[in-house]
Amino acid sequence: MTRLQATAIAHSNIAFVKYWGNRDPLLRLPYNDSLSMNLSAATTTTTVAFAEDLSTDRLTIDGEKHIGPALDRVSRQLDLVRLRAGLRLRATVQSRNSFPMGTGIASSASGFAALTMAAAQAAGLSLSEAELSALARRGSGSAARSIPGGYVLWHAGTADSDSFAESVFPADHWDLRDIVAIVSRRHKGLGSTDGHGAAEGSPLFRGRLASVAETLATVRGALASRDMARFGAAIEAEALNLHAIAMTGRPPALYWSPATVAVMHQVQAWRAEGLAVWFTLDAGPNVHLICEGQDAAAVEGGLRNLEFVEGILANRVAGAAHLAPTLVV
Repeated sequence: MTRLQATAIAHSNIAFVKYWGNRDPLLRLPYNDSLSMNLSAATTTTTVAFAEDLSTDRLTIDGEKHIGPALDRVSRQLDLVRLRAGLRLRATVQSRNSFPMGTGIASSASGFAALTMAAAQAAGLSLSEAELSALARRGSGSAARSIPGGYVLWHAGTADSDSFAESVFPADHWDLRDIVAIVSRRHKGLGSTDGHGAAEGSPLFRGRLASVAETLATVRGALASRDMARFGAAIEAEALNLHAIAMTGRPPALYWSPATVAVMHQVQAWRAEGLAVWFTLDAGPNVHLICEGQDAAAVEGGLRNLEFVEGILANRVAGAAHLAPTLVV
């Protein structure tokens, strides 16, 4: 029996300059470039095994078998790999996450990056990092940023081939930390794919597009010079800008919970007291607290004293997606 398999590990990422809205939903081509950091403690490990004895694709995530929309989305991504490789075999996909899915920690980014890398390897494809990034983007836009390592820039591009991500600074460029305050483990009501579709209905959307290039230049410049105050102020404003669009989209998406707001207020209070910490958020209720390594212990200690914080996920800057020893499936 023919059996082709491989395992890959990919890190989730947090975008400092966000991606929200697709100018081409099918190809997941974004309206603007985005800039992110890979997260060391937020990983997805995925094994893909193509086999002759399978009549359909099979999907297991964190020990739970999935059918319906989740499997359909994975199969569509596998179809892209099969088409490129000239392969007709169906696959078993087994995936596990080190963090809660669907809560604003970008599980689809690490998930589709790991799926794409493992499937491409199992199918015998030899793709460059840029080609893998572009292919991962077809499954989830932010997955493009989880293929390269460190601090990553996703070029919006003009077509399928030139919309990919690349590292702009290595992981050791700056010892930034992302300490995620987990205030909810519930799956968010409006998924990111639907949220992207709703974004253009916001009356604020065009205003953001007019200013996002300036925001990106500010954030990238502050990242290059390791200017924490300038960097933090820019990413916090960008997060609030994006969520204002989500809240005013059609349909609107309110990802925050009361605990989300409480954490944001607490961050601002700590900063007023002299602790250099800022927040950002993905499309979910959990809050990402950004600081330098020298302040990480103080931030973590402060979060542990907040009764509305259910857990903490402390991240350093992580490397690129990579292949791993194959699991038995």
